[in-house]
Amino acid sequence: MTKKLSIGRYLLDQLYRHGVRHIFGVPGDYILGFYSLIEKSPIHLIGTTREDSAGLAADAYARIRGMGVVCVTFCVGGLNITNPVAGAYAEKSPVIVISGAPSLKGRERNPLVHHLVRDFATQREIFSRITVASTSLEDPFTAYHEIDRVIHTVERYKRPGYIELPSDMVDVVRTHKHSDKSLDELTDTAALQECIAEASTMLNQSRHPVILAGVEVHRFGLQDALVELVEKTRIPVAATILGKSVISEAHPLCLGVYEGAMGRTEVQKYVESADCVLMLGCFMTDINLGVYTANLDANRTIYATSEKTSIRRHSFENVPFRSFFKALLNADLKRRRKPEIPKPESALDSNPRDDERITTRLLFSLLNDFITDDMVVISDIGDCLFGAVDLKIHKRTEFLSPAYYTSMGFGVPASLGAQLADKSLRPLVLVGDGAFQMTGLELSTVVRLGLNPVVVVLNNHGYSTERQIMDGPFNDILNWNFSKVPQLLGSGLGFVTHTVGDVRKALKESLANRDSFSIIEVDLDPYDISPALVRLGQRLGKRVKDLKPGLKTKNSKL
Repeated sequence: MTKKLSIGRYLLDQLYRHGVRHIFGVPGDYILGFYSLIEKSPIHLIGTTREDSAGLAADAYARIRGMGVVCVTFCVGGLNITNPVAGAYAEKSPVIVISGAPSLKGRERNPLVHHLVRDFATQREIFSRITVASTSLEDPFTAYHEIDRVIHTVERYKRPGYIELPSDMVDVVRTHKHSDKSLDELTDTAALQECIAEASTMLNQSRHPVILAGVEVHRFGLQDALVELVEKTRIPVAATILGKSVISEAHPLCLGVYEGAMGRTEVQKYVESADCVLMLGCFMTDINLGVYTANLDANRTIYATSEKTSIRRHSFENVPFRSFFKALLNADLKRRRKPEIPKPESALDSNPRDDERITTRLLFSLLNDFITDDMVVISDIGDCLFGAVDLKIHKRTEFLSPAYYTSMGFGVPASLGAQLADKSLRPLVLVGDGAFQMTGLELSTVVRLGLNPVVVVLNNHGYSTERQIMDGPFNDILNWNFSKVPQLLGSGLGFVTHTVGDVRKALKESLANRDSFSIIEVDLDPYDISPALVRLGQRLGKRVKDLKPGLKTKNSKL
């Protein structure tokens, strides 16, 4: 279809076409012309307090809605979001960065304009290293095609893209005919048929297969297809930690989360004893592998992602993940007898007493009962993430965390993006005291927009996870009065808790408070750690002893 729109209008039209309804950012002079266009479009502009918070909000928005956008000014804004964009790249989150830039006319004779670092290409060169596609819209004859190329590549690979928009190109108009390559055009049919035939044979001949579902099942919206495959074949399914909630953990064929020694013993044994592991959209990172305590044999795996498809050690080119998944669903796979799923060994306590001192283990026991069907659990980095592994998520795509890139400060800004992406979901944010001090005051934007996350601050008085690695005063931080944040912002409910009863009361009142955010400060011992971190420490310790018979080790804090 041929359209005659300005470059700025065309860019907004294409973003809207891909489901974008909100754009996050901080204004600056080089982007104000484009901001004016956004205000006149059906897309809502969400101003945040910091550019990195805008990037994190766009990341969470993309994880739920399929694409997120952050829009900032040149260098002082753009370079502030390199870390969130790097995280989105590492974790396959389709975030598009739009950066304003000095006008082309204003660049004549190479002047030293404000915000310039080295030269006018510096920011674009930096982002080219942390995005799957990047461009600068400096030529009206190629600008529209470049917009299509970047958005299409982001959509295909579910990684970030970068579009630089000089301020005097926003309103430039040329005629353009939009076109996209279809999935069929990207697929080598013969290679796909050979791949599916080999995969079907391997699955049908296996006696004890298992499916391991990862983050790309989320990213490509294949959750329903996964359930269909599981129920069609009766093959049990486990999720990686990045893939947690890809299927309801209450599903009768769901094993839970697999993450090597950090996960539950029965899940690790079931997955690692399988004679065929169908790995769908998994990235085998050190976190997913329980810090390399996992034991998966490549000769027993079928591995499919957006970037690679292989069976045992046989790789297939031009077999996109979605094409593979669709063909596998239609393949002649045998339906098995209903398998025996190991009964989970709960790491959490069922009914702690009100007068007990609160611990990380008891906190997650209470949270497990607190989670409702309309919540999305957002975990920041640290022991709150390890503890969240044991939470039972009843519905799909309702657990978000930067569990591979592990950059602190994700939780509160992500709650903003997640709730705007799906207003039927109420965020439950789990965040450590250190991470909250980085980005927690983005709650001011939450207040301005009338959103209502429940923020649980695990206050273990410093960087607790690092204390397990190396203790020292460098892990100490100032102790904030987190429960007083509502007084600072003029809205919200605040609680400070020391016992099980305190936490129960705070959770109950927070659940009833639908009109504003709630923040619950949970006072924890600095050396108290989650059951998952205990499991990892014990099994790593056992591995060391097994490798070195007779080795004497000191008692570890783990």
